[in-house]
Amino acid sequence: MISRAKILFYFIEFINCYAAVYYSNFVFFYLKNTFGFGEAENLSTAALGGFVYIIASWQGGKLAQRYGAIKLLCIGACGVVLSMVIGMLLSSPAEQILVYCLWTVGICLMWPALEILVSERAGKSLPKMVGIYNVTWAVGGSISYFTAGMLIEKFGMASLFWIPLGLTLIQLAFMPLATRWLKRENNCSTLEESLTSEFAHPETRQFIRMAWIANPFSYVAINTVIPLIPSLADKLSLSTAMAGIVCSVWMFARMTAFVIFWQWTGWHYRFHGLAGSFLIMIVSFFGILMASSVGFLIAAQVGFGLSIGLIYFSSLYYSMNVTENQGANAGFHEAMIGAGQFIGPAVGAAALYLVPAAAGIGAWSVGGVLCVGFSSLLLVRHYGRRS
Repeated sequence: MISRAKILFYFIEFINCYAAVYYSNFVFFYLKNTFGFGEAENLSTAALGGFVYIIASWQGGKLAQRYGAIKLLCIGACGVVLSMVIGMLLSSPAEQILVYCLWTVGICLMWPALEILVSERAGKSLPKMVGIYNVTWAVGGSISYFTAGMLIEKFGMASLFWIPLGLTLIQLAFMPLATRWLKRENNCSTLEESLTSEFAHPETRQFIRMAWIANPFSYVAINTVIPLIPSLADKLSLSTAMAGIVCSVWMFARMTAFVIFWQWTGWHYRFHGLAGSFLIMIVSFFGILMASSVGFLIAAQVGFGLSIGLIYFSSLYYSMNVTENQGANAGFHEAMIGAGQFIGPAVGAAALYLVPAAAGIGAWSVGGVLCVGFSSLLLVRHYGRRS
C-alpha cells in the first residue's frame, strides 16, 4: 500500500511537471513571437539551458543525498518562484534567457529530490513506485502541453510566468504536511521494512551504463524537436492552440508506454527491447521533423513517444534499483537528460549557423548524432558481454 506521504509527493510531482512543461516548452513560442527568434536562436537557447541542466541536476542529486531531499525540494521550488517573478519584470531577450537558466537550476534541484522521496524505503515495491512516478509526470506533462496553447491564447503570453508561479506556490504550501507525514511514517517503519530491497540483477551495472547512454540521446531528439515546433506549426498552418494539441501526441504515447512498462516487467534487463526502442526513436525523429501532413506527424509521434518511454523508464529504474547512492544515481540520471538537452539543440544550432542554406541540415545533423549514440550502445553491450 502506498503511504500518505508518497501520495502527496506524487501530487506535488504532478503539479511540478504541469508547471515545468507549461513554461519550458512554450517559452520558445514566447521568444519567437516577442523577440523574433528563429530556429537557430531557439535551438541555441535550448542548448544553453541543457548545459545548465547537466551541472545543476548532477549537483542536485549529490546535495539531496547529503542534506536531505525535502530541503532540496523546497530550495528548488523557491528558485522556480524567484525565476518566474523576475521573468514577469524583465523584458529584453538576454534577460529572458537568464530567467530560463535560473528556472533550470531550480527545477534541477527538484527532480532528483522527488525521485529519492518516492523511491526510498520502497524495497520490493520499487518497480511499482517508479512506475507510478513515471506515469504521474507523464500525465502532468501531456495535459500541460495539450492545454497550454489554449490557455496562452486565452490569457496571453504573460501566463507563461504567472501560471507556473502559482502552481509552484501550491507545491510549497503542501510541503509542511508532506514533511510531517514522512517523518511520522519513517518513525513507524520497522528495521526489517527499511532494509528490504529487491535483489539487483547480475548485469545491473552494464544496463545502467547502457540506459545512461540511451536516455540522453532520447533527450537529444526531444529537445531538438521542441524548439522547432513553432516552425513546424507554421509549415502545417497550425495555430498556437492547435500546435499544442497536435504536437502533444508523443507525450500521451510516452504516458501510455509508462503505463505498459509499469504493469509488464518483462522488459527488465532485456537488451533487445532497449536497442529496438532506440532504432524506432531515430526513425520517428526524422518522421516528425519531415512531416508534410498532420496525419503523418501524429503517426510519427506515436512511435516517438512509445520508444522514448521505454528508454526513460530503463534509465530511472536501473538507476534506482541499487542498495546505495540512490541520490547520486538520481542526479546522474537527470544530468544525462541535461546532456541530451544540450547536445541535440547545440548540434542543430551549429549546423544552421554554419550551413544556413542547406535544407533540413539541423535535422540531418542531429540524426547523425543519434546514430552515433546507437553505435555506442552496441559497443557497450558487446564489450560488456566479453568482460
